[in-house]
Amino acid sequence: MGLVVDDYVTARTGTFDDAMERGFSHGWGKYAANGELVRWMREHNDGKSEDDMLRFAGFDAPLEMAAAASPTHAMTALHSYLAAEVDPELLPCAAEELTTLLGSDDQWTEPNAMLDPSQSVGQSAQAVSLRLLADDLAALLDMQTPHLIAATSRHQWNRSRLHARSATGLLRYHYWMADTSSSRQTRMARLCALRDSMMAANLLALAEQAPTFVYAHNAHLQEQLSSMPTWDGPIEWWSAGALVKAQLNDDYAIYADTTSPADRRFRSPETRRPDRSP
Repeated sequence: MGLVVDDYVTARTGTFDDAMERGFSHGWGKYAANGELVRWMREHNDGKSEDDMLRFAGFDAPLEMAAAASPTHAMTALHSYLAAEVDPELLPCAAEELTTLLGSDDQWTEPNAMLDPSQSVGQSAQAVSLRLLADDLAALLDMQTPHLIAATSRHQWNRSRLHARSATGLLRYHYWMADTSSSRQTRMARLCALRDSMMAANLLALAEQAPTFVYAHNAHLQEQLSSMPTWDGPIEWWSAGALVKAQLNDDYAIYADTTSPADRRFRSPETRRPDRSP
């Protein structure tokens, strides 16, 4: 949903209120500093070419501790992009078949599925079929890269790569949310690791495009193992930061900040005093 904000600060589409309400998760759209940042980015981009604009992206996976999003948005966006540009015979399914398999969003977002895997549809026949289709669509996107970039734009192709990562990642997460073969502790550790692996994939994709500044909880950005207490004991997993650091080495760095969001005041680089911290 960070694309809602990106459209506002680059293409100047939508409204400020909508960007702040839908483009930020965890209620962060209510913080004044985030609103100031979005306004400043839009002003900064005014009159600039697409290549010179600042971009906005959400790097977290579209899921929460209690539930995960439906793959419908990502799957349909990816399919629509490919259907408009490639030979229909190359598509692994028609749009109607995809809609039928996806079903209603409510079945995917069942909040009880986190603690009770029997409440998840992630290992149902339809979900397994969707995982295969998502993989085929993502592969088709890769195979048609030269044509797609020429026919649309690199920016649109990158957006479709995001939809492909989201679709395959969400279906993988839903699959393991429905796992009954392992202990609850192991299951939770796997889910946390899957979430951070999706974050890492998004960060690496952004870093391919331009220098990237990311703001998130330190447990997702630190370079060592992350940990968390659960009902059954502590769990550990490699954070997005650790995964990215392993690939980027010195091109990945952390800036530690102890200020709470409520205390932040955004200051643009043009007005920031050089003798003060960012």
